[in-house]
Amino acid sequence: MSASIQDPGGRHHSADEVRGSSIGELMSQVTGDLSTLMRQEVELAKAEIRQEGKKAGKAAGFYGGAGFGGYMVALFVSIAVWQFLDNVMDSGLAALIVAVIWAVVAAVLYSKAKRNAEQIRGLKQTNDTVQRIPDALKPHPEGVTR
Repeated sequence: MSASIQDPGGRHHSADEVRGSSIGELMSQVTGDLSTLMRQEVELAKAEIRQEGKKAGKAAGFYGGAGFGGYMVALFVSIAVWQFLDNVMDSGLAALIVAVIWAVVAAVLYSKAKRNAEQIRGLKQTNDTVQRIPDALKPHPEGVTR
């Protein structure tokens, strides 16, 4: 019974074939096998990304639908409040009160969004280190500097 070695391409090589091969042939086989393995890994990654992308797209669609549903609720609640206030005061004033309430809500949300946006650091550290790379590659006769 002879030992057999299988490469990523599915080919079987006997121990005698491997022993009888030159270093160049073996290196060529290893290079070919690595190339095949890398192509297979890239294809697997592409397939996984496509699958996860479909899931993310579906989730985004559901979030969009929920957002639209929330918008419709806010719209009809606003109309109901307007109609309720219309029973107590002039219709134009009732509409203005509802609009002012929404303006206050929008202003509060804007200020919170702005505050959160200012806390985002972005890629500041990455940009700093990338800008220092050319200096790091230059020779320093006095030695390493910090």
